[in-house]
Amino acid sequence: MIISGKELALSLKRRLAEEVGTFEERYGRVPHLAVILVGDDAGSVSYVTGKAKASAEVGIRNTTLRRPATISEEELLALIAELNADDEVDGILVQLPLPKHIDTDKVIAAVDVSKDVDGFHPLNVAALWQKQPCTLPCTPKGIIKMLKAAGVEIAGKRAVVIGRSNIVGLPVAKLLLDENATVTVAHSRTRNLAEVTSQAEILVVAIGRPRFVTADMVAEGAVVIDVGVNRDPESGKLCGDVDFAAIEPKASVITPVPGGVGPMTICCLMENTVECFLRRMHGRER
Repeated sequence: MIISGKELALSLKRRLAEEVGTFEERYGRVPHLAVILVGDDAGSVSYVTGKAKASAEVGIRNTTLRRPATISEEELLALIAELNADDEVDGILVQLPLPKHIDTDKVIAAVDVSKDVDGFHPLNVAALWQKQPCTLPCTPKGIIKMLKAAGVEIAGKRAVVIGRSNIVGLPVAKLLLDENATVTVAHSRTRNLAEVTSQAEILVVAIGRPRFVTADMVAEGAVVIDVGVNRDPESGKLCGDVDFAAIEPKASVITPVPGGVGPMTICCLMENTVECFLRRMHGRER
């Protein structure tokens, strides 16, 4: 079974659009997402365009603030402070990666936690690990939604996550734990990686290396979630971190690249923006 993130995202966006369609009447306005794009990295430009398109589909107001790669850290922090103070802005997203001269951690921490639609703010991360209410990071949230939509039983399963980034690897491991899976986090220093991955009933791969996971590393009937988006060095086409053609016959469930996790990430960003908006609106009503 191939999980189409595209189709699932479409149905979720339709549901969100219906909900957002009632906001003008109930709250006097719709949610507003501000996206900061620094420089003109092709991947980042494409992601930001996708976010603007999804916002339009859902009915969310989207403002993209483009700044040159030469912007100083001070100027970027001042822009974030301005958006934090703007009562008409509900969500702030700083597109990563940032130029080398800017401290990414400082920028992430500068975003008002109540407007952190990425779920990257240290207080959101702490709340996730302490099982407190928080904004969940978009890709891990999307992965759990995909597993559930495909009818995958997570509780009690052996799950292996390859990759330990703050954006995907660590938070998805925590969400799988919260769903009662037994989780192993593997990475570049893991010995006998194939031995570890072939034990997995659910395998999540997020390392950013084209077709790194081969068929011999995957158990028969495993559920394989491929988070990678890479350019195939031979064909120049987009490909994932797993060798899809070789693994698809073995896997019980697998996500394609493109059209798998990517659309769900953007969809969860829309959902997070709506959640941040509603929390702010309801906070005001109290």
